[in-house]
Amino acid sequence: MGDSTEWTDIRRGGPDDVTAVMALLDGAVAWLTARGRTGQWGSEPLSDSRRLTTLISGIAADGGLHLAVRGDAVIGALGVGQPPEYVSPAAEPELYIVLLVTDRDHAGEGLGRRLLAYARRLAVASGAGVMRVDCYGGGDRALVGYYERQGFTATQSFTVPQGDTTWPGQVLEQRLG
Repeated sequence: MGDSTEWTDIRRGGPDDVTAVMALLDGAVAWLTARGRTGQWGSEPLSDSRRLTTLISGIAADGGLHLAVRGDAVIGALGVGQPPEYVSPAAEPELYIVLLVTDRDHAGEGLGRRLLAYARRLAVASGAGVMRVDCYGGGDRALVGYYERQGFTATQSFTVPQGDTTWPGQVLEQRLG
């Protein structure tokens, strides 16, 4: 596994970057679908979702979008903001990760790890005592395992109604100090 830190910069994103972030999400859906893993985000391009596009636009407008870039190419995105309504509020100041996605063409290069390290620096600078994230908690819980390998601990499990079924989620936290 390589480390992308030598060639990847992280910069703040804005409204003009929403299309690039949606393309990253579409690439992740295609990658997951090709592996039979449609439980996380389904099999349709997320750029077709007005709700999600509005959410990403809001993160950008609020100053919470941060991008991993190589030259002019956006190859990863981190969004920080308020936890969703289905997650219990933290009892202390926190940094909540609402988005983490990387270009699957760069899988294994440490982009996610680098974006999470950047998030930790943001959290410490803001005075947060904890950093939290939620993710898909179904299937083989591979995504939960990824965050655990990055130093997070699973806390609250939850489900979100989706039509006739529910989407299983997991909140994870990392103490800062």
